[in-house]
Formats: sequence, structure tokens, C-alpha cells
Amino acid sequence: MNQVLEVRRRATSALAGAERVETLMLEGELSEQDLLKLCDELTQRMHRGLRQVVLDLSEVGHLNYRGVKPLMARAEAFRRTGGDLKLSGLSPYLAAIFRAAGAHDTFEIYPHMNDARAAFSLARAPFV
Repeated sequence: MNQVLEVRRRATSALAGAERVETLMLEGELSEQDLLKLCDELTQRMHRGLRQVVLDLSEVGHLNYRGVKPLMARAEAFRRTGGDLKLSGLSPYLAAIFRAAGAHDTFEIYPHMNDARAAFSLARAPFV
């Protein structure tokens, strides 16, 4: 009997993790190495069941364009698992870096993290 309850708890936790939106607030100047570490962290979270992530870049002053391609690959991986990786708070300067790196069609970009978080709810809303 206890074994069955444990299995149910795990199933419920996995379902809750799939519905949760996690926001990662980044700040400062992000080097290529910083972005690669972020990609590794995103992969670990995805393997633990997280499917919906918002990266808030409103406090980021600069990022190395070489780290954008691996970030694009993570976004595609999230989509393959039924989730997504959305960006928020990009300054015009950061938006230009993403465009120059070829990521202009890869990410949904929102002005504020709350807008990006709400977009996940709207995607799940039934249409009438």
C-alpha cells in the first residue's frame, strides 16, 4: 500500500513540474562561459521535468553572442518535450545581439517577465 502511494506522489509531482513556469532572472554581463553554464542548468532542469522557462534579461547589460546558439538549441529541446523557453526584458541592444546571432525567429520575446509567464497560460487555454 505504501508503495502505491509513493508512486502516486511521484506522478503528481511530475505533473505539477510539467505545469510550473520557472523564471530565471539573469544580471550583469554574461560571457560565453556563463551562457554555457546556463544551458547546462537548463538541461538539468528539463531532465527533472521542468518544461516551461522564462529567462528574464532585464538586468543584463551585455552577453556574448557566441552563447546564443547553445541557448537556441536548449529552446528547441524544450519544444521537443512539449515546453518552451521564452525571453523577457531584452533591451534594444540585447535584441540586436540576438538578431545578429540568428535567433530572431527562435524565441518568443516579451517586454516583461509577467507577460512571458502569462503566455504559457494562454497557450493552454481552451479555444471556444
